[in-house]
Amino acid sequence: MDPQSACDVLHFHSNNTQLGVKIFKWVCKQSTYCYGLDGRIYLLNLMFRSKLFAILHKAIIVVINECNFLENEVLKLMGALDHMRKSGFRLNCPCYSTLLTCLAKLQMGISAFFVYKSMVNDGVNVGFIDYKTILNALCKNGFVQAAEMFFSKVLKLGFLLDVHVYTSLVLGNCRVGGLLEAYRVFEIMSEEEGCGANSVTYSILIHGLCEAGRLGEACRLKEEMSEKGCQPSTRTYTVLIKAICDIGLIDKALVLLDEMVKKGCNPNVHTYTILIDRLCSEGKIEEANGMFREMLKAGLTPNTITFIALINGYCKDGRVVSAFEVLSMMEKRNCKPNIRTYNELMEGLCRVNEPYKAMTLLRRIVDNGLFPDRITYNILVDGLCQKGQLDMAFRILSSMNSVGLEPDGLTYTTLIDTLCKGGKVEQANGLLGLMVKRGLSPDEVTYTALIDGHCKTGKIGHAFVLFERMVDIRCFTTPHAFNSFLDVLCKDLKINEGNAVFGKRLRYGLLPSVMTFTILIDGMCRVGDIASALTILERMKQSGSLPSVYTYSVVINGLCQNGRVEEAETLLHDMPRLGVSPNDILYTPLVKAHVKAGKLGCAFDSVSIMIKNLCRPNHQIYSALLAGFVLSDIGKEAGALSSISDLNTGETSVDCSSNYIFTAMDITHAVTLLDKIKECGGETVDLYNFLIMGLCRVGRTCEADRLMQDMVKLGLFPDKDVCSFVVEHFCREKKCDHCLEWMKPILDKGLVLSFASYCSVVRAIGNEGEVTQAQRLVSDLIRHAGIKDRIAVSQHVEFLVKEDEPYKRLELLKLIEQMYLCKRPII
Repeated sequence: MDPQSACDVLHFHSNNTQLGVKIFKWVCKQSTYCYGLDGRIYLLNLMFRSKLFAILHKAIIVVINECNFLENEVLKLMGALDHMRKSGFRLNCPCYSTLLTCLAKLQMGISAFFVYKSMVNDGVNVGFIDYKTILNALCKNGFVQAAEMFFSKVLKLGFLLDVHVYTSLVLGNCRVGGLLEAYRVFEIMSEEEGCGANSVTYSILIHGLCEAGRLGEACRLKEEMSEKGCQPSTRTYTVLIKAICDIGLIDKALVLLDEMVKKGCNPNVHTYTILIDRLCSEGKIEEANGMFREMLKAGLTPNTITFIALINGYCKDGRVVSAFEVLSMMEKRNCKPNIRTYNELMEGLCRVNEPYKAMTLLRRIVDNGLFPDRITYNILVDGLCQKGQLDMAFRILSSMNSVGLEPDGLTYTTLIDTLCKGGKVEQANGLLGLMVKRGLSPDEVTYTALIDGHCKTGKIGHAFVLFERMVDIRCFTTPHAFNSFLDVLCKDLKINEGNAVFGKRLRYGLLPSVMTFTILIDGMCRVGDIASALTILERMKQSGSLPSVYTYSVVINGLCQNGRVEEAETLLHDMPRLGVSPNDILYTPLVKAHVKAGKLGCAFDSVSIMIKNLCRPNHQIYSALLAGFVLSDIGKEAGALSSISDLNTGETSVDCSSNYIFTAMDITHAVTLLDKIKECGGETVDLYNFLIMGLCRVGRTCEADRLMQDMVKLGLFPDKDVCSFVVEHFCREKKCDHCLEWMKPILDKGLVLSFASYCSVVRAIGNEGEVTQAQRLVSDLIRHAGIKDRIAVSQHVEFLVKEDEPYKRLELLKLIEQMYLCKRPII
């Protein structure tokens, strides 16, 4: 049915206004040309020309109500109505009242005032409720003085102030940060002869206090509210819960939720969404999921923001399968995903190192009638850069222009940073020039990335030029740029130049950070000037810049490297007295120094002390101890080596790659090391993980299997990262049968492998034609992800685990470009 035919049908039923409005609604819902506002405005104009005024007035109200959440659409509709007014049409009072309500909801105070002017010019009788709506709209925009002046005229007409008027004025003052004036209005309301504040007034004032960071006063006002017999509403509690969550006190927010429920005040969707979002941002995804289930149990329908919060939480946790299950649930509940939903999923895929899957998700975006935005492209650029796929990242940059999107500073900075880290400083400079040419100003992050890149490639002069530019435009908020200079100079043993840079920093008025001092100390240690390093350490304490654990690790490492092990031990033992708790990194150089000196007994004594101080040995310590056993036996067999200190050069030094140690070791060395760690009072789980990974890395899978079986017999299990490493190692070696055999006891014990591991195995098995086995693994993946509706999410999992198709990526970018150029209607 074309628009004219629809208008003819309406004309035929012009005597039945109610039926005419029903037909108008039906046409808007069913006819393709009426899906958008332009089509509806066209139909309204046809009705005006046909003089169907009775139906037209009610149809206008229908269209206004559908524009409640879109400011640009309301403005477009107002323009069309104004054009009709100039042609002789007059809106009636219900049309104007509906329009004012819509403008107040959208916080369009100025537009509401101009609509009021039109009402007066048209001779429409403005009611008290319309005056209150205009006042509310002005106050929502913070135009308090204009609102007061406007309402002073209304009072002259004989209308009286009521609770709604006062509440609007409280709101307006809160919006502009005028809490004193808001309190003054509130106190006038609360006087004996006043109209009395209601829960809305209290909630608005509590919200204003929360916005100003006066949370304590807000909580006290909530208590005062109850004492005066005005019970806090759902909005009151939700405002407080949001403020408490914003400062990271989720436990207190949950206590407030319990209080809310006990007082018979039911949380709404917004309340639950705030809590779910906070729990997800803190990585408490299971608690967020529990809150989501509680929300469903209460009969509430989650909105798009709720689903996005959950998807974001799962993606941050690396659980993309579960994130896609939430997407599936969202679609089943007729809650249409928006571009932000897909952006979160794409970021999640990039986080698990699958940027090409994120690119493939673009097709889903287009198929759902959405269009990628700048954030979408920035996510892809960042993901591809992290993967090292610079060529594809630049293709994404080029394709942005073809779809009408301009890259922003973040896009260019990401690419510049990646180029600098890869040593491609000239290309980074070219990109900086292009960025400036397009009118984008480089920020501190951009300059710091470039300075760091120039420093690392030895172009100190170029780095200084960029640094001077930063000074000229006052682009300093952090010490990173200075620290980049210092770090490179100190590592190149140019201590004098480093001191000059340090002096220049002070001249610019920038105080040295803990990292600045640490870099200087590291430089002193590198040139063997331990005395100066210790002097700087003392100056740090005197200046109130307390040394960090990393600072102490640099000093202790320097002492050990220069053979001053006893001084290092004394400094380490004095640290707790200075308020710094030692960690495994601090013990590492001590253990290495003892092993290098051939004093394995002293090394294990240090390990014993660190375990008593609740520090767990790390992989570097295990590597050094294992090297001690291996190299000791090699020395004995050679008959010419009196101690390990003789093995300080070449591939057989203590600091040699662990691959050499794992190739040369005997399984008895592993058993001896395990026994020794037990004697020191340590747990052996981490050591087993270290040994299994190392043996697999050098191809000694049989010994790794044996150690894993011993581990399982003791009731211990390899951690998730170790299992994933071993699985992916087997897949690279195309030992799928061995991999599945190795995985079986792990899965039987309930240990969940990473998403990347499952993908690797499924792809490897699929390539060998073992389809049934691959499907079983996919089923395991779904089960371990906690998915209940397997059918709904199976298509998503198939998309996640299937092999990438590189040739389709460029086709996809071309498709999006064509979609943009065609500008097809989005339905």
